[in-house]
Amino acid sequence: MPVNFHAPNPQDLLPVPGVRVGVAEAGIRKANRKDLTVFLLDEGSVVGAVFTRNRYAAAPVQVCREHLSAGAEIRALVVNTGNANAGTGEPGLQHARQTASALALALGVRHEQVLPFSTGVIMEPLPMDRLMAGLPAALADAASPEGSSGAQWLKAAEGIMTTDTLPKAISRQVKLGGVTVSISGIAKGAGMIRPNMATMLGYVATDAVIDRALMNTLAQVLADRSFNRVTVDGDTSTNDSFVLMSTGQAKHEPVRSLDSIDGQALLAALTEVAQHLAHALVRDGEGATKFITVRVEGGQTRDECLKVAYAVAHSPLVKTAFFASDPNLGRILAAVGYAGIDDLDASLIELHLGDVHVVKSGGRNPDYQEADGQRVMKADEILVRIGLGRGACQETVWTCDFSHDYVTINADYRS
Repeated sequence: MPVNFHAPNPQDLLPVPGVRVGVAEAGIRKANRKDLTVFLLDEGSVVGAVFTRNRYAAAPVQVCREHLSAGAEIRALVVNTGNANAGTGEPGLQHARQTASALALALGVRHEQVLPFSTGVIMEPLPMDRLMAGLPAALADAASPEGSSGAQWLKAAEGIMTTDTLPKAISRQVKLGGVTVSISGIAKGAGMIRPNMATMLGYVATDAVIDRALMNTLAQVLADRSFNRVTVDGDTSTNDSFVLMSTGQAKHEPVRSLDSIDGQALLAALTEVAQHLAHALVRDGEGATKFITVRVEGGQTRDECLKVAYAVAHSPLVKTAFFASDPNLGRILAAVGYAGIDDLDASLIELHLGDVHVVKSGGRNPDYQEADGQRVMKADEILVRIGLGRGACQETVWTCDFSHDYVTINADYRS
């Protein structure tokens, strides 16, 4: 079961003026499940995006990059689940382009104005006959009165799920220049989660007026504060994508800088949405029973803090100890030691587990009692705080434990 995470209430989700959402059952991999989603954007919308750093990027990621680099005004997104269209060579690229072209033709826009996305099993051909047959139903759903409703975002969250056990969606509002703007977002992902991005798809839309030149920077900042700070199993997927959409339909002065008053307010609200979705990925991590925050303090740079945090968060030995509630905390010190900080002074290391001071000046705190460590380990939300004693920088990463169910889920993934 997800760790302190529940499916969102559709009544809590907000429509975003200028965005219509449609969802259909195309039978791409399994019958009787939502697996094809479209986002339709009104004219004048702007988009920013961040994609996987996996060199084996899936065909739709490659096509999205092509379309965005062409500078086209994006008018639609199409997302299928059940098949990643990755490791599919030239035919996969043709299928991704065919998908974009089919939706573009139906909407009366150019093919480069459509971004295609896929998620699911890698190295299997995308069943284009089923996908194409499902597009009219998705478009009809978007054109219905419900297509512009907040509840439609929950349907979309369900429509992009793979091994997720619950849909992930959230809405927020913020005032910019005295005008209320809306933000809604969804994400999927539960395994193959590692920064750069995670095995995830994330879509956030707002009616705020944002300068086109700011969108990619804003998307990257949001990713670095959220999706690039979570890890479930250390695997970076081929299809990771995060897209920020702005329809610009709110009546306020354009946000041209994140340093302005409105820029800071918008960034704070968008960060809250992105972090909620990123945390949800970890809370719903495959087989997860615990949500773990790894905070590294006292680094010389943010990068070295992240190296240490990820070393701890990725360690199977650390993660299985958390699952067992076993305060075998030397595993954390070992991960700190191999994180790649060559001039690290081990005698300065401090380690706190929740409110328990475990390591002092590089060694076991004389006051530490294993019963105290086990008390913290038994909780379903745990803070690991590591002090490097080298500087003033700090960074935080969120992860989960490894359970028996993680192996079971991934052993049975294709069945």
